Amino acid sequence: MKKTFSFSHPKKQRPRVAEAIKYELKKYIKRERNKTLPEDVDFWDFDCRFGANEASCDTIHVSEINKVISEADTEGLETFFL
Repeated sequence: MKKTFSFSHPKKQRPRVAEAIKYELKKYIKRERNKTLPEDVDFWDFDCRFGANEASCDTIHVSEINKVISEADTEGLETFFL
C-alpha cells in the first residue's frame, strides 16, 4: 500500500481520524498476511516507509506504525505518506 493519509475530516475530530487510520492499516496488514505464502518464504514481511510526503520517507518496522502515526498527530502534521 502506498498512500497519503490526511488527519483532516469535515465531520470527525482529529483523534478519531487517527484511530481510523490505524484501524485501516491493521486491517490491511491482516488481510495481506492471510494470503498464501510463496514456497521459498516462511512468513510475510513488509517494507514500510513513513514521512510527510513520498520524497521524504524513512524506513520503519511494521511494529512502529502506530507509534509514528501518534507522533505525526501530536506534531500537527496534516498529511503523511505510508
